[in-house]
Amino acid sequence: MTEQITPFTIDVPQADLDDLRERLERTRFAPAVPGDSWDYGTPESYLREMVEQWKSFDWRAVEARVNEHPGFITEVDGQRIHFLHVRSQVEDATPLLLAHTYPGSLLDFLEMIDPLVNPEAHGGSAADAFHVVVPSMPGFGWSTPVADTGWTMARVAAAYDVLMRRLGYSSYGIHGSDGGALVGRELAVLNPEGFLGAHVLHLFSFPSGDPSEFEGFGPKEYAALEHMQWFQSVGGYNQMNGTRPQTVAAGLADSPVGVLAYSELFESFGNGTSLVRPEQVLAQATLYWLTNTYGSAARYHYEEQHSGAEPVVSQGRLGVAVFKDDFQTIRSLAERDNANIDHWSEFPRGGHFAAMEVPQDVVSDLRVFFA
Repeated sequence: MTEQITPFTIDVPQADLDDLRERLERTRFAPAVPGDSWDYGTPESYLREMVEQWKSFDWRAVEARVNEHPGFITEVDGQRIHFLHVRSQVEDATPLLLAHTYPGSLLDFLEMIDPLVNPEAHGGSAADAFHVVVPSMPGFGWSTPVADTGWTMARVAAAYDVLMRRLGYSSYGIHGSDGGALVGRELAVLNPEGFLGAHVLHLFSFPSGDPSEFEGFGPKEYAALEHMQWFQSVGGYNQMNGTRPQTVAAGLADSPVGVLAYSELFESFGNGTSLVRPEQVLAQATLYWLTNTYGSAARYHYEEQHSGAEPVVSQGRLGVAVFKDDFQTIRSLAERDNANIDHWSEFPRGGHFAAMEVPQDVVSDLRVFFA
């Protein structure tokens, strides 16, 4: 294994962008369901409108924005990993790894990087400064091709620890949402020397079936359970990715509009609460299309379901930020599974992609947690 770190600049061939535009021009839309609502999945009318915007979407502007930050490639555990590494001018800033989610990417954090690295320009003080590392998870973006199977969230966590040590950080923290939150919790389970904690937007703790767990529940907790049930009723991609990821990958590798439709989580399955902007959705879909990574990204659901790992109680330091229109972590269940939750905050706006929706709120909470 090489420990070499090589500078990397994103530069998508123009031919790939031309091919994308040509495919969008030839899109064959599925017939709309009568009423064309989100009840049956991504509506035809939504896709038609987004495809029209996509035809004139400026990927080069996104590319340039990412390339404003130093990018690198290295190899960990036999796997190529692409990452951004942005150091603050505050030398003793807190090292922080930002772990993206699915169907997101390192683009999740573009609006957070400068406020974290340069807090004095964004309402903070020098004491709030972070050195920021933003990897693409193996199988996402330019952390491809995937060298082998078995990439679970626990394996990613171990790889990220190696990455941070290789960058010279003997102490660091992590932030993540959804898949990134799972990686963060796995790091809290690993709890390596110098670990400062995991700040997550979700702790996926569910009722075990013990009736005593419901004794302290009130309207808030039952509303959270109802939200979980709703999510299960619309989140069919979990089942597909967890059982037949390569089957769905075939269609997504051949159809950019398939990628867009399958990314409906960005729109919170059309429930009207998402604050993610259309151009953000198109940037993510374009990245997945250009890197042809939806299949390898979807594979995590399969790997997790087939890992055979036994549940463990985390002992590492954790902080939780719960956003209004997102999965509602139930505190009593989270504390059952995690012994060291020492920060809890709740926000009146924002959803599943809070880093894109309300980045300033996420940054503020990170400053508090890692103060």
